[in-house]
Amino acid sequence: MTPDVSIVVPVFNETGNVGPLAREIAAAFAGQAYEMIFVDDASTDSTRADLIALKADLPSLRVLSHQRNSGQSRSVRTGILAARAAIVVTMDGDGQNDPADAPRLAARLVASPDHVALVGGQRVKRQDSLAKKFASKVGNGVRKRLLKDGAADTGCGLKAFRREAFLRLPYFDHIHRYLPALMIREGYQVGFEPVGHRARMAGASKYTNLGRLWASLSDLLGVMWLNSRSRLPGVVAED
Repeated sequence: MTPDVSIVVPVFNETGNVGPLAREIAAAFAGQAYEMIFVDDASTDSTRADLIALKADLPSLRVLSHQRNSGQSRSVRTGILAARAAIVVTMDGDGQNDPADAPRLAARLVASPDHVALVGGQRVKRQDSLAKKFASKVGNGVRKRLLKDGAADTGCGLKAFRREAFLRLPYFDHIHRYLPALMIREGYQVGFEPVGHRARMAGASKYTNLGRLWASLSDLLGVMWLNSRSRLPGVVAED
């Protein structure tokens, strides 16, 4: 049976998080036609083995594994390419996104007209350090002003979007942080929903504020260039 929704979760060294997270996703989408795809980005701990062991209890679970560590955006893309549903929901593998919010984003997208391609989560009451929240606020403010994407929290991993629309986008590393702007570039509309945010269940963040800032600056310039080179044709008619 073709699922209605594919939930894609990129993970790297999340051995303490993947089990509880997969079970929460299964509970959130119980009664729906769905699949969840965990993409292990060449973890060096027991993440992959933990996921494979879960397949006996969770028949909707699919486990994809990278031979080499390739980053979060590539993991997301790997999952989307393998997804069988027209609607894709992504979330972070650290357990900070609440799976209970995911069906609401997917349902809003399904109820929207076809030109609405993405519904993104906007985290409220973030459970992060003051330094991380400050860096995120500054980065989101600068990006929102320069790209005019309307996203107050593009770093939130919880998003629902149309698979076909995603595959139209130009791929680059860290693309997952610029999906609203890139969807708008292709002529789509985007929407946003408030979602919860939780403290990490286990493990540590894979990013530092300085590393994220450096990547964001170069990526922002790249997306601005992409936007400057976009030319939309309007309605395409076939005679």
